[in-house]
Amino acid sequence: MVFKQFRFNIVLRVLLLAATCLVLFITLSSTYTFTPILVVGLIIYQVWSMIKYVDRTNRELASFLESIRYSEFTRSFQISDNSSSFNELNAAFNDVMKDFQQVRSEREEHFHYLQSIVQNIDISILAYQRDGTVEMINPAAKKLFQVNTLKDINKLRTLSEQLANTLLAMNPGENKLVKVQDEEDILQLAIFATEFKVKEKVIMLTTIKNIQSVLEEQETAVWQKLIRVLTHEIMNSIAPISSLSSTIESMLKPYTTGEKSTPEIDLETLNEIKGALQTINKRSTGLMDFVETYRSLTKIPTPNFEVVSMREIIQNVHRLMKKEVQEKNVTLLSDTEPEMIELHVDEKLIEQVLINLVKNSVQALEGIKDGRIHIRGYYNKRGRPSIQVSDNGQGILKDVIDRIFIPFFTTKRSGSGIGLSLSRQILRLHGGSITAQSVPDQETIFTMTF
Repeated sequence: MVFKQFRFNIVLRVLLLAATCLVLFITLSSTYTFTPILVVGLIIYQVWSMIKYVDRTNRELASFLESIRYSEFTRSFQISDNSSSFNELNAAFNDVMKDFQQVRSEREEHFHYLQSIVQNIDISILAYQRDGTVEMINPAAKKLFQVNTLKDINKLRTLSEQLANTLLAMNPGENKLVKVQDEEDILQLAIFATEFKVKEKVIMLTTIKNIQSVLEEQETAVWQKLIRVLTHEIMNSIAPISSLSSTIESMLKPYTTGEKSTPEIDLETLNEIKGALQTINKRSTGLMDFVETYRSLTKIPTPNFEVVSMREIIQNVHRLMKKEVQEKNVTLLSDTEPEMIELHVDEKLIEQVLINLVKNSVQALEGIKDGRIHIRGYYNKRGRPSIQVSDNGQGILKDVIDRIFIPFFTTKRSGSGIGLSLSRQILRLHGGSITAQSVPDQETIFTMTF
């Protein structure tokens, strides 16, 4: 409709101009010189008016297109001339602007919504180019990597060479698992990558999740299941042996004491049988006790949580172990910084773990001069309450340290191999973790993180 009106106005103006020109030719033969001059002035006005009319249309259209180009959707188009045929065009322009405003508003809302998700989700998100240039890193990733900003993936080499190399070599759709030792923390990072293109730039988008606690829970569940099966089967086998050996011993007792005699069995033979049966009975009983000890791995009591002072827990363990440690000529140190750290834990279970760690340190310091054990309470760099037990003993070999928390595994001649496994389960029940670091013959550190 707008364009029909525009065409009608142009055609009308052209016809009027043609008619005026015709009048000019007619008046040229007139004896009145004023009349042609008047007609020429009218022609000039009509030409000027038509040019202005077309220019006004072009300006309105150009202004509209510039508004779209520069996303200036707050403008409105209006001509004050009520008789203008551009009113409908202005109305159409304004409707288009409103539609663009709505689309832009919805797009911005979606952008802020997605940005809010990316910024607040607890999964680390990292976007970077193939050369390592980081395009985006969310707060969860900054917290995980302990950085304020990250401009290049290669900067992560200070944390882990393997992590940086894995990120740079990731292919779209790949899943990778990377283990990172960050001082006292162990991070098991599950990494998934996808790829997209933005303005001719190929962007690799990765999600990174620390699944250390999940792996520990699964490992613990598997070992508990194995232990339950083993204890059930072994107990079923040993109980009859123990009962039978005890019965045979009772039956042979009259012969060995001289109450009865038979020419077929002499006293010496009977004594040997008795000794053998006593050995069987003793061994089977010992095996039952042995199995019962391992059964404790699946019978950890449910923690009785309460708010307690970390400093008090450490001081209690210090007092309990001080005498035993001094008898071994070992120095026991303890401190908490800051002193007001509070924990929501089962105090008895946590003390049990600490006592076990201190006893392990005492054994590791046998034959070491100037032996030292240090119990330290503090907040780690991620703001989590932590307790460390360190010593300067013989340490743990690198190929052994990854297995020390596995049930039944021990490097001690008299060890049962359940102490550290039990400790890890207790920490898992508290939503925490326990890790180990060791430099042989220099320092060994066990860290409990809550």
